[in-house]
Amino acid sequence: MAAARRDFSDDGVLNLRGMLSPDPLMGKEGYPLLLAAGETANGVDPLVDRQHPHELVMELSASYARPIGPRDSLFAYVGLPGEPAFGPPAFMHRMSAMDSPEAPITHHWLDSTHIVFGVATVGWVSEAFKLEASSFRGREPDQDRYDIESPSFDSWSVRASWNPTPEWSLQASWADVTEPEQLDPGEDETKTSGSAIHTRRFGIDGWWSSTLAWGRKTPDHGETKDAWLLESAIHPNDRWTIFARAERTETDELLPGHHGGHGDVFTVAKASVGAIHDWRIAEHVRFGVGGLYAINRVPAGLEAAYGGDPDGAMIFLRLKID
Repeated sequence: MAAARRDFSDDGVLNLRGMLSPDPLMGKEGYPLLLAAGETANGVDPLVDRQHPHELVMELSASYARPIGPRDSLFAYVGLPGEPAFGPPAFMHRMSAMDSPEAPITHHWLDSTHIVFGVATVGWVSEAFKLEASSFRGREPDQDRYDIESPSFDSWSVRASWNPTPEWSLQASWADVTEPEQLDPGEDETKTSGSAIHTRRFGIDGWWSSTLAWGRKTPDHGETKDAWLLESAIHPNDRWTIFARAERTETDELLPGHHGGHGDVFTVAKASVGAIHDWRIAEHVRFGVGGLYAINRVPAGLEAAYGGDPDGAMIFLRLKID
């Protein structure tokens, strides 16, 4: 990630930001993730039990903010790609999730709009309260993870955020999304989200952050589907981080329908716990080794496909520049 800032004599502030991801290097089909579904690897078949890679270019954006009084300010944001005003922070930017390499299965309910090719947002901030509205391209990125797709402004969202204390961040948001799925042309959906994030100091130099979030997807043709997430991470010092997550989703994407498309709606659940240990190998570089274990729960209608309730595990390495 690279960022630049310019302050003006009228107290206005211009911020420029660019963010790249090596995700596409893992291949079009991403990595195994039981009970996850969404998007496509080849433009024909949906990904099931896999987490898709994100785009090489995750953000190219500019924002401008200017005070209009002692307690109030206005701001504007544009991105290609960028993030509209919907949901909690994306999982790779949440303190409660950023040390786990495993994406949440609730991703497409809560924060899958964090990369859209074309977004414009305006907002108002008054002390601890923020209200913002976005117009953006509803279609999710296609299977080509290296390109810059054409912008459009066919969808919109609103989000209200409140930080009642320095430790708490609350948000509620709503979005009307046009044709988000490449494999479901003509199918629009509305999305609703609410979340609470609590972050506090832990010990002398550590922190503890937790997120509780709910999301709802309502397609034009089909059932409303809800998802819940609770996750927490404790970082007591610069060597250790311990993290855990519990999720529950209502999904119709794990089995195909009788005539193609989505199948029946199933309620599935997942819980995981893990840890990572870091060693500082240079002044601004740390090397980490971590692992996690996940328990998955499926209903009777999915037991034949999954062989009962499957478990999973992951061992990973990390190089972190700070």
